[in-house]
Formats: sequence, C-alpha cells, structure tokens
Amino acid sequence: MTLLILGLILFLGIHSVSIVAPTWRDAQALRFGEMPWKGIYSLISIVGFVALIIGFGIARQSPVALYNPPSWARHITALLMVPVFPPLLAAYLPGRIKATLKHPMLASVKLWAFAHLLSNGTLADVLLFGGFLIWAVADRISVKRRPVRPVPGAPARPINDLIAIVGGLGLYAVFVMGLHLRLIGVSPV
Repeated sequence: MTLLILGLILFLGIHSVSIVAPTWRDAQALRFGEMPWKGIYSLISIVGFVALIIGFGIARQSPVALYNPPSWARHITALLMVPVFPPLLAAYLPGRIKATLKHPMLASVKLWAFAHLLSNGTLADVLLFGGFLIWAVADRISVKRRPVRPVPGAPARPINDLIAIVGGLGLYAVFVMGLHLRLIGVSPV
C-alpha cells in the first residue's frame, strides 16, 4: 500500500502544482526554462505513475474491503465507461467536444474514477480512483481561476470530433475485448 500511496503523491502531486502554487510553477518554468521544467515534471510523473501501477498491483494481492459493491454495479461501470475515451482524445483534437466540455480530459478522468468507485470497494481502489476523482474535481475548479496554458494537439477542425468519437469508441472496444484483462488482470465483462 505504501508504494501505491507514494505513487499517488508523486503523480497527483506534480499534477497539482498548478492547482496549489501556480505562481511557483511559473517561476520554476522561468528559472529552468519551459522545456527543462516540463522534463522534470514528466520524469516525476513517470516515476509516480510506475509506482502507483506497481503499488496498486501489490495492494490488490491482499485486498482490504471497505464496501461490497452490488453485482449490477459492474454493468453501470461498463456503461459509464463508453463516453470516457472520446473526450480523452478530444483534449488533443480540438472541435465541438472540446469547446463544449472545456476540459475534456478532466471530464474523462472524473467519469472514469467515479465509474470504477461504483464497482470496486477495496482500500486500494478507493485510494486510486478516489484520489484521481478528488484531483480532477480540484483541478477543474482551479482551472477556472488561472490563466489558460495552450495544450499541444492537432489544429482545430470539424473532423476532429468524428476522429475522437470513432477512435474513443474503438479504444473502449479494445479495452473491453481484452486489453483491460491483459493490463489490469480483470475482465470488465
């Protein structure tokens, strides 16, 4: 559990710098340069992500049950996951989806985390999905109060929405048909 918590602290912590200390973040980017700052940010993110994945895997071997989700919750989770991937892609493919959701990646993270909390009730699940849900809500609130930074991605085009929808639904199908089982060890169906 310690490695999962450390991973969450590193990953969500570095992703929270703009939430809790935007002027400090800007000062560091100015001090080191934008690209070196992004390199440090990326390195900490990767280390945190690897630690939380390994830690989550270890924690799942000795689960601590907090609540027992009803069996039908798996079906609700599968249904709620359908619209998760298109906005995730739309974050980098600007179009109407991105304009409507404003921050489509945060919308995806919130829906993904909430859906998984419905069907998973161990301590590791609550830490992982609950941590991401709390972070995404805090970041969405924070993003309204800070200057917008450009997100790298494709140029805005009407076809981007179609690409995001078709690609997102394709990713969902790939996960349902076996990638989730292969990566996570649990079949969503």
